[in-house]
Amino acid sequence: MKQAMTPEEIKEQRPYLDWSLTEHEYNYIADSLLHRLPNYTETGLFAAMWSEHCSYKKSKPVLRLFPNSGKRVLQGPGEGAGVVDIDDGQAVVFKAESHNHPTTVEPYQGAATGVGGILRDIFSMGARPIASLDSLHFGEIKDDATMQYKAEQTVKGVGDYGNCMGIPTIGGETTFDPCYAGNLLLNAFSLGIMDQKDMERGNASGTGNAVMYVGAKTGRDGIHGATFASKDFSAEHATQRSAVQVGDPFMEKLLMEACLEVIRQHPDWLVGIQDMGAAGIVSSSAEMASEGHSGMDLNLDLVPQREPGMSAYEIMLSESQERMLLCVKKGHEQDVQDIFAKYELDAVVIGRITDGGQYVLHHDGQVVCDIPVHTLVDDVLEEPSDEKKPARLTVDQPAWVPAVPDVLATLKQILQQPTVASSRYFTQQYDSQVRTNTVVGPGSDAGVLRVRGTKKGLAMTTDGNGRLVYLDPYVGGQRAVAEAAANIVASGAEPLAITDCLNYGDPNDPEIFWELHHSVMGMSDACREFETPVVSGNVSLYNENDGHAIHPTPMVGMVGLVHDINRVVTNKAKQSGDLVYLLGQIGDDFAGSEIQKMMTGDIAGKLAAVDLKQVHADLKNLLTAEEAGLVHSAHDISEGGLGACLSEVLFGTGLGMELTMPNLPTSRLFAEPANCLVVTVDPTHQQEFEQQVGQWATKIGVVTNRPALNIKLQDHELHANVNELEQLYEEAIPCLMKSKA
Repeated sequence: MKQAMTPEEIKEQRPYLDWSLTEHEYNYIADSLLHRLPNYTETGLFAAMWSEHCSYKKSKPVLRLFPNSGKRVLQGPGEGAGVVDIDDGQAVVFKAESHNHPTTVEPYQGAATGVGGILRDIFSMGARPIASLDSLHFGEIKDDATMQYKAEQTVKGVGDYGNCMGIPTIGGETTFDPCYAGNLLLNAFSLGIMDQKDMERGNASGTGNAVMYVGAKTGRDGIHGATFASKDFSAEHATQRSAVQVGDPFMEKLLMEACLEVIRQHPDWLVGIQDMGAAGIVSSSAEMASEGHSGMDLNLDLVPQREPGMSAYEIMLSESQERMLLCVKKGHEQDVQDIFAKYELDAVVIGRITDGGQYVLHHDGQVVCDIPVHTLVDDVLEEPSDEKKPARLTVDQPAWVPAVPDVLATLKQILQQPTVASSRYFTQQYDSQVRTNTVVGPGSDAGVLRVRGTKKGLAMTTDGNGRLVYLDPYVGGQRAVAEAAANIVASGAEPLAITDCLNYGDPNDPEIFWELHHSVMGMSDACREFETPVVSGNVSLYNENDGHAIHPTPMVGMVGLVHDINRVVTNKAKQSGDLVYLLGQIGDDFAGSEIQKMMTGDIAGKLAAVDLKQVHADLKNLLTAEEAGLVHSAHDISEGGLGACLSEVLFGTGLGMELTMPNLPTSRLFAEPANCLVVTVDPTHQQEFEQQVGQWATKIGVVTNRPALNIKLQDHELHANVNELEQLYEEAIPCLMKSKA
């Protein structure tokens, strides 16, 4: 094992630069906070805790733009997950986390441990996880065996972990674009439910109370994972597997049950609980002590270890999975150990809460760290960032409108684009029905679960479109939230709140920081209008490979409340004779569209402004109509445009449509506007529906009993066999995954 440097050698050789700690930060720590040189272990702890992944030192000024409070918010950002009131003394708990660099390096374990980590965030709050979603962004898979492998293994990692835990994966999104080829995005979302009285927090307080380590043993996997996620990704890191953790979902299942038993049956024993996530023991222990305004004294010799000879530095910074930290009231240590012993899990007292606020670590009979807790958690230097409008956005570009001489051939092509095509090839690996609460699974606008013992349901979706944010960060940010709200409302649910994953390139690039700032401004404005505060989430910066950044890709995970589970709406047509309505106006919305990428190989143009107040009013009217039982199906228009939307409404139903849109040019069948949906309505409800929704709705035709999609447009007619379209839609990704260069 490499011998630790002396404090003087650290100052001279500056190894901390490789750990994402700057020389300015190091000098500030030594001169202004500690008034001495930090030793090797202390320097490592500061590097991890002051990394962007843990401290948000560059993004905090931007994150303050988000609204975090609301009438239903019980816990906003700052804890393991957000908590929202869903009436009847119950709460929904949810959060999303990114695991981008680990998944790029080792797709299976990176994805699996991303899921495992977010599940621990949920049950650390006292909630039982009941559903997962994902947001996956890959490079192009056509004729690329490496990307095919990474996509396959990423999905397998997500599916295996969730399936083994017995938690359904009920929705999500999968997109493909060259910008993600060198840096995949794996955003994992999890949702749990609990009684509000069971809510826990990451708090460590009460002098003499025990600090207990529970769960799996500590190894050398994932050391400096937080700093790995806080710097640019490059070819030299392509095999950096030491920063990737290894997951064991069966161990996590036992850990979850043991933790929930303590939380729910013995709350008087417990002061606080937190997952050991990014930066391992140091982050959980220091953050809990800071929350409790306490000090902490830990003996690292007592930490269960699965590898010999681990240094204090390695023990503290390991990100081994399936571990939690508990603060337990003095006198109940054995009680907690007895519960974990039932599940054959380690539960060890590794330290005590102290007064005075010092963070003290012992190892091999020596004090290896003695620093104030606040220096790790609260004294992080926020980094001011330069920002500059990207050069590409300062040039006026002529609007692009596609020429569509053969509308049927174009529709077939669109339905075979991997971002539009059926993702069943991937989602069939997920058990979406386990626990039998699933009402709507993968393939609809949002996943929906019933809340057992009530008539309520929970709708959830993950949405992000990096292409739109790339072309206009502010409007793209608005549209990310607006699309999530449309998906929730299309399912018959009232939007409640959001979590997010903010995936961007290197924030030290002024143009990328400008993208981050302006897209968050757009998201924040939309959240305020829709009354959907941001209650949790994460920031994932430095998503680059050899200097090439991903598109700015904020992912919005939104949760909604279904007040009556019998009023859930899906995106599929229900019966012949139903009326078909287009909600909204379709213009030449081709900037960043699937047809633009398909035909030109690139994206360009200007996005139309979004009238958030009008969108909100329209969605409220639609929800009122759904809750009155007036709507049989609803599906928002997104990637692929109206043509793809109408096709998806019909797939799997055996039905067709006869539609007339005399004012719609053929090209606009593939435009991707904001605030547009297709709904079907029983003709007996026509008048009531039209009165409720108003001028937003245009009746365009009827559902028929044979699988043909016939549309009269302004300048062409489309006559399509729905079964043929569906076959192309379903077979596209399986064929691409088998393609050879």
